[in-house]
Amino acid sequence: MSQDEKVELMVDYIMKHCLWQFHSRSWDREKQNAGVLGKTRELLCDEDVTLETPADRCYWVDAMVLADAYRARFAWLQSMTVEAKKLLMDALHQRLDYLTITGSLNAELTDKRY
Repeated sequence: MSQDEKVELMVDYIMKHCLWQFHSRSWDREKQNAGVLGKTRELLCDEDVTLETPADRCYWVDAMVLADAYRARFAWLQSMTVEAKKLLMDALHQRLDYLTITGSLNAELTDKRY
């Protein structure tokens, strides 16, 4: 299975099961995507997770759920190296940012009055 196919499976899970992707402003989505996916990456790569701020802890909770779901659904994650997982998570982050921010047709995201 190619990396693109893996990314699409991971995106599909987020789109169907994760409410955190639906912030109404682009800057909120950028922070949320970076926070949750960053913590998910740390968890999947067995790295120490930073929990210094309330935001860190909030992202960590969503990341725990996402990492557990990914481990349960995608057996191929277990056979990947740490470096491959990092590259995969980077690709996932780029794809999710495109779908939810830069490629989104939702005009609310850029409404200055909102």
